[in-house]
Amino acid sequence: MAAEAKQTCYEGSAVQSFQFYLEHSGEHEAIVQGVHSILPAQFKRIGAGKSGLDVLGVGSGGALVAKTTSLQKVQFAWHIMHSGDYEKKVKVKGDVKKFDFIHMIQMIYYVDNVDDTIKFCHSLLKNNGTLMIIVEEAHSGWDTLWKTFEKELCVDTIPESRSSAEVISSLKSQGLKYEEHIIQNTFDITECYDPNSTTGARLLSFMTQTKNVHQSLSQEVRAGILELLRNKCSTTPHLFTIPVSQVRAFCLIPPRLFLHLTHPGENEHIEVGQQTN
Repeated sequence: MAAEAKQTCYEGSAVQSFQFYLEHSGEHEAIVQGVHSILPAQFKRIGAGKSGLDVLGVGSGGALVAKTTSLQKVQFAWHIMHSGDYEKKVKVKGDVKKFDFIHMIQMIYYVDNVDDTIKFCHSLLKNNGTLMIIVEEAHSGWDTLWKTFEKELCVDTIPESRSSAEVISSLKSQGLKYEEHIIQNTFDITECYDPNSTTGARLLSFMTQTKNVHQSLSQEVRAGILELLRNKCSTTPHLFTIPVSQVRAFCLIPPRLFLHLTHPGENEHIEVGQQTN
């Protein structure tokens, strides 16, 4: 009997949950603005004299990319699989394809080993290539929430609470030089404090990566989470505005770029795309 296929990050209900979060958090806009201020110079450098770029997206969400209007005219060849399986496939095949640009957006939480994942992706870069990693900022609202309730929240696809601190430690241990860029973003979580609010329940479910949060987490745990958000994670007590998107960009030097932001997603997966102008 064939093994049951795992649901990837942007399939089924996970897509709706993620899109709902983006609509209410403003995170997407914050990232886009930050990336637009950072990447043009990188692309100008790595794209000099080339008619197209080979791009590897790790955890990039093919279903969402396919619906992005600005990318409709760009041709991609998508191969969706978990990053661990992709690494095994590359090593078995032996013929390693190199990429001009690799991005790892909000997926470092789901890998088995941070050091091995970064080392592998870094090895796939062409000369003058760029690696971009986006992950939540250490000590941000997200990091505080997940570090405090790690035992209760890290029970499924996320093995342990991770943030920019773990990524920086990995980069330093591997001797990789980088630049950092932080993008600030906040969103209003007042609705989470209304037990009758569907919006609040859906936001809290996404923030904790817990389906049906009111049924899945005990009243004691939910109360503890809300108290923590109110007193430790919010910038404005009356608005409960949580600083989620403190995005850091670690530009690995030479030619490597790594970014990081703030929010956990669903099941980590990899999508390999080749832009074929």
